Amino acid sequence: MSTESEENIIDTNHTSVHTLSKKNEKERRRLRYMQKDGRFLVAFQKPPGDWSPYILDIFTTLIEIRWRMMFLLFTLSYILSWIFFGLCYWLIAHIHGDTESSDNDPCVENVRGFTGAFLFSMETQATIGYGNRGMTENCIGAIIVVTVHNLFSCLLDTIIIGIIVAKMASARRRSQAVRFSSSAVVNLRNRVLCLSWRLGDFRGNHILEGVVKAHLVRHVKKRGSVVMLYQDLDLENPHVVLVTPTTIVHKLKPGSPLYRIGPDDLKRKKFELLVSFTYTADSTGMLHQTRTSYTPADICWGQRFHDILKVGKKHYHVDYALFNETTWVPVPMVCAEAYERGSGHPNERNSLLPSATGNGRIYWAITNSPEEVVVQTSL
Repeated sequence: MSTESEENIIDTNHTSVHTLSKKNEKERRRLRYMQKDGRFLVAFQKPPGDWSPYILDIFTTLIEIRWRMMFLLFTLSYILSWIFFGLCYWLIAHIHGDTESSDNDPCVENVRGFTGAFLFSMETQATIGYGNRGMTENCIGAIIVVTVHNLFSCLLDTIIIGIIVAKMASARRRSQAVRFSSSAVVNLRNRVLCLSWRLGDFRGNHILEGVVKAHLVRHVKKRGSVVMLYQDLDLENPHVVLVTPTTIVHKLKPGSPLYRIGPDDLKRKKFELLVSFTYTADSTGMLHQTRTSYTPADICWGQRFHDILKVGKKHYHVDYALFNETTWVPVPMVCAEAYERGSGHPNERNSLLPSATGNGRIYWAITNSPEEVVVQTSL
């Protein structure tokens, strides 16, 4: 066996203890509680025919429906209103005798059938001009219908335009510009094992105020039922002013749900880390929230994020191309509890600890090195 060593920093954006293992497909395909984009994979089964919650809160219902459904309702509302008032004008013309005789004075000029009544209804509601069709003073009923039609058209336009504007300016759309990193990393910070992930505003607007929260979720099966267990994680910097990308840190210390979880445990443990960032944007003053989740397959042990902030002569420069990029760093391949228990033994601290294996190579983390160096050994 020939051994060749060289110092090398490796791009490990999609590398974790799961991706370096051959048995990772089942873990990768495991059902998530929350998607990476913040959507919860929870389907609610409502009682049959019980639509009252959606009808009573119709504005929220219209805001949350998909765009294709919104455009369908938008189109149907106008077409059905044109048909309804067209039928009203045709019925008035039929009662007045305009559809049978062309000698009498009509209620509406040049409306002798349903086609003319429909065109008059559309022209009235869209205010595009009557052309050769227009209201006369012969029928008080037709005048009342036109008045009601105009009021209804104003109300319908206001509702539809308001819903579309509110849907376009919804917090969900704004939150897509504020993102978490695709993976979380575990490394040493001041000789303490820490779990961290990155948060950044890709739009570049300043965040007035923001709070980051993290919860560990496990599902436990008891007597045929599923129980969701939630545990809060203490963060070092929960209050964030997001001018530049920041790293959210959770120390793996006594009391942490991850205190006894090591890199080997990530291969078999089933949990999910839910993180959220609730903030107020300076451009809108509205409250927004960005969410994502990390499964054990998304946690990269013994890695750190690339530095993306640089100081220039006049500005601070942020390279978002490196937002999700990570590199190997020296770190013990044991849980935080075992690391703290053995931290007083120099022989244990000054040993080479295997970080991960993959593609026929073993990566070693030098734990007693003053610099963050990874030695790559080819087998």
